[in-house]
Amino acid sequence: MPNVLLIGASRGIGLEFVRQYRQSGAQVVATARSDEGLAALRSLGATALKLDVADTASASGLAWQIDGHQFDRVILNAGIHGTRTTGLQTPPQDEFDAVMRTNVLGPMRILPQLPDYLAPGARLAILSSRMGSMALRNATTSWLYRASKAAANSVLRDAALAFEGRAICVSFHPGWVRTDMGGSGADLSVDESVAGMRATLAALTPADNGAFLNYDGQPLAW
Repeated sequence: MPNVLLIGASRGIGLEFVRQYRQSGAQVVATARSDEGLAALRSLGATALKLDVADTASASGLAWQIDGHQFDRVILNAGIHGTRTTGLQTPPQDEFDAVMRTNVLGPMRILPQLPDYLAPGARLAILSSRMGSMALRNATTSWLYRASKAAANSVLRDAALAFEGRAICVSFHPGWVRTDMGGSGADLSVDESVAGMRATLAALTPADNGAFLNYDGQPLAW
């Protein structure tokens, strides 16, 4: 069974990853910001670490907390949406900073700490979104979130180059999922989305390094 590191796992997709990996017998280290989130992780048998990717001191302390581990799966799930907009509405600076700090700077703080903790042949994923695709874009809704996910895709591509030969790195669109962010009218249940991503991660080959994939493994245009 793989050893798994999940960044941002207190609810929704992240918590479901923990549940499914633990159910399969994997050892899981997972992070949350709140005491309630940490308690939820512990209830599933995960090793729970307090971590906020938007906070410099908190995020920079990941390496010492995972010292001694070798992870076969690393999933960076921490993210926020921000205000849902329908057009070119300039976001307030504080909201811009919060979304970009979490969705872009967060992975840029975590990824440089990981090389010593990746098992040979590890698989690493950033949870992005089809909304970050340039080629597939046909609407302007939530343009701050779209911009942050496009930037996160860029971060993943650089990680794929840096970790080549050590880990297979992909960016995931989890589908439109029934979570707090996706809403009750979304297409997929959280367990369907996560099961698909787990299967896709398990089936990756070195040729997939740097890919942008749907939850079911179908390639997506950048």
